[in-house]
Amino acid sequence: MQYKFVSSAKLPTRWGTFMIHGFEDIDAEKEHIALTYGNYDESSPLLARIHSECLTGDALFSLRCDCGPQLAAAMEKITKEGRGIILYLRQEGRGIGLLNKIKAYQLQDQGADTVQANEQLGFSADQRSYEICQFMLNHLGINAVKLLTNNPRKVAALESFGVTVAERIPHQVGKNDHNESYLDTKQNKLGHWMG
Repeated sequence: MQYKFVSSAKLPTRWGTFMIHGFEDIDAEKEHIALTYGNYDESSPLLARIHSECLTGDALFSLRCDCGPQLAAAMEKITKEGRGIILYLRQEGRGIGLLNKIKAYQLQDQGADTVQANEQLGFSADQRSYEICQFMLNHLGINAVKLLTNNPRKVAALESFGVTVAERIPHQVGKNDHNESYLDTKQNKLGHWMG
């Protein structure tokens, strides 16, 4: 895999001013970003979140998932902590893409759960890859994190890259009547921790 750092700039947000760092996955032709806040030297593990793009949840405020609230809560927690990082990966719909995600939504409207919908479309339940995280963290000089996640695959991925996950911090926000079965499926079929 070939990755490249592109550029960095200030990104003022309602929580505070982050630095936004652009990265390119040359083989997959995808662009990813890291948002850093405060000092991210090696003095202690950095509060971190790996967040996969969710246009419907992050930008359109969909209640079908918990993605938008998870992103907002991570940004808030990081600014309160005074330092941290969000790796924002362009892998919509657990890696199936936006238009296929809409097709999966239609299948869910007809009674399929999120895993069944992906599988009915010919995809695996979760096609995401976290390999670029290693390049991004290495570039930024980060080798130990306190990871905001409910997903055991993210912890395992970082540890396989030699990143120390000093602590796994539960990150449960955004539950509502529209996503209750979705969250149950993530726990029961994808092995997410919900406690």
